[in-house]
Amino acid sequence: MSSDTYAGLKAVVTGGTHGMGLAIVEALLDGGAEVVLTGRNEKTVEEARAALAGRPAHVVRSDATSMADIAALGELVERELGQIDALFVNHGTAEFQTLEEATEESFDRQFTVNTKGAFFTVQRLAPLLRDGAGLVFTTVSNDMVFPGLSAYSGSKEALRAIAHVLAAELLPRGIRVNALAPGFIETPTMGVVGLTAEERADFLKQGEETTPLRRNGTVQEVARAALFLAFDATFTTGTELAVDGGFAQGLPVVSA
Repeated sequence: MSSDTYAGLKAVVTGGTHGMGLAIVEALLDGGAEVVLTGRNEKTVEEARAALAGRPAHVVRSDATSMADIAALGELVERELGQIDALFVNHGTAEFQTLEEATEESFDRQFTVNTKGAFFTVQRLAPLLRDGAGLVFTTVSNDMVFPGLSAYSGSKEALRAIAHVLAAELLPRGIRVNALAPGFIETPTMGVVGLTAEERADFLKQGEETTPLRRNGTVQEVARAALFLAFDATFTTGTELAVDGGFAQGLPVVSA
């Protein structure tokens, strides 16, 4: 990528302090953009702040479950960036709980972060999007069905529906709204709270065995797809791009 690919552009990435979000941030910065990125975990926020020191990145601790934090984020973005060219709503949380194990607190937490937090983040930041800007939601590959992730999957299905409707609502401003649906992507947490090292290894192995391309994706591959939707897919809105190695397309898993 050229160092001036995104020169002069401004973007916001929620959930941008690690994993896929951080890869999106780094790609934007490498291309010359200025970025506001958020995270909820103080440790990853500080790590990102240290890693991105000296670059045009504003690292902010912001909790998507807090309406006060969302409001403060809007004020910061308006103050530091003004109008923005792209918004990546990437934050999320997943917790393993079977039907028998599920608690109201866990259910509410996942819907509050993944669905409510995403919706109201967009509500606050939409007025700051330039006409013709790109808005990209991170959902999840449609056909990835895991026992114990019903609340998480439901929250992402709701987000998919929200993205589709917002694509219609923002048409008058030429703002393109799309979703990015990752499959098995190798990240520190694999997207699930509290995985042990053994459970993470099992997740990676499952990805290798069930993904038609016979491997897990990388965060850089997700970032390239996200940037494509935000900036290059200028005649695309209201759609979802699967970045899942063929998982949701029903392709056969061929032995190596």
